[in-house]
Amino acid sequence: MMKKMMNKSKDVVTQLLSGIVFAHEDILERLPKTGIIVRRQRVADQVAVISGGGTGHEPAHSGYVGENLLAASINGPIFTPPTREEILMGIEEANQGQGVFLVIKNFEADVTNFLEAEEEAIKRGISVKHVIVNDDCSIEKANFKKRRRGVAGTIFVHKIVAGAAAEGMTLDDLARLAEEVVASLNTLGVALAPGTLPGTENSQFQLAQNEISFGIGIHGEAGYREEPLESSEKLANELVNKLKTQYRLTRGSQLAILVNGLGSTPYMELAIFSNDVRRLLELEGIQIKFKKMGNFMTSLNMAGVSLTFLELKEDKWLHYLMLPTDAYGW
Repeated sequence: MMKKMMNKSKDVVTQLLSGIVFAHEDILERLPKTGIIVRRQRVADQVAVISGGGTGHEPAHSGYVGENLLAASINGPIFTPPTREEILMGIEEANQGQGVFLVIKNFEADVTNFLEAEEEAIKRGISVKHVIVNDDCSIEKANFKKRRRGVAGTIFVHKIVAGAAAEGMTLDDLARLAEEVVASLNTLGVALAPGTLPGTENSQFQLAQNEISFGIGIHGEAGYREEPLESSEKLANELVNKLKTQYRLTRGSQLAILVNGLGSTPYMELAIFSNDVRRLLELEGIQIKFKKMGNFMTSLNMAGVSLTFLELKEDKWLHYLMLPTDAYGW
């Protein structure tokens, strides 16, 4: 049995959000009786960038609310997007007169709810644009089509787009920038052990003791291939090679990389894996200009890792990634 420090399962989300705001009350506040978390210090005269989705991915998405990052996050139930009504409320709360830009992960329910809220906000006189992040380059087991879900690479989109907004970029230009970043972004994840939903003891999918699952999703979806785990180095080689097929990388190409824990992977293992990725890329003369390692977009208590590549097409992208922030998840 998996032990969990929690109270009633029906109270998990509201108590989670209350705890986050308590721990970071110098920078965050929660709109009462909602899943909306906003920056305590509003910033005038710039586009407000907001994002969100289901909870269970902490520190996403509240962890990216802060200076030079998101103006607000709208947080729904576990692995379930917020309602159209709460997204609309978040848009109205975040808007400082220059419009609102939405970063949406490519899941059907998320896209539907966010776009309906955008449509209503526009009717109310607020300028709103969006980008749909589809960085997952895993495949469907049944038909081998790319899944293109929005996963951990979304964090790089948050940082670059919000950094540009903080430096005064207009809503239209942010939309163009975001599309360019998403087109250069790919992620692949692997599970060492499945997660369990709060209030349950059953694993979200089945995996043999010695197996790993390639191409898992952040909502606990099983991957497209299972095989025995041999070593961190071989795992890194598999993910690096799969991601490289999405690009035309040559010696001197510049990448930002994100090594993302899925919830239960020890820091030691993330560090070993990161070092293996470094060695593989350095052997080919590919420059790692920016890197992050840790838990950024998790899946409850799933054990595993995802690797994100962002090919840095513009020097400004690196500048935006390096802007300082007080967001607790970054």
